[in-house]
Amino acid sequence: MADRQNEITTATKAFILKEFLPGEDPDELLDTTPLLSGGILDSISTVKLVGFLEDTYGIEFQAHEISEDHLDTLQLVAQLVQEKLGSS
Repeated sequence: MADRQNEITTATKAFILKEFLPGEDPDELLDTTPLLSGGILDSISTVKLVGFLEDTYGIEFQAHEISEDHLDTLQLVAQLVQEKLGSS
């Protein structure tokens, strides 16, 4: 289970770096770095991230899940995706 969560975290981090933080040092983006509350993701980039996760993992987000409570860090994103994969 931890391996799957690490895989999700790695893929999500790679997507964020490529799409929203090109040229930034990957070591600066930690699993606990605030994405939404820290200003890395805005509403449009959050929608793009959700689309990436839905397409990559074959899951569907509910409206209430697209929030800071669920998507503010790589760690929270990976937990939510893992939960959705477990229940699908």
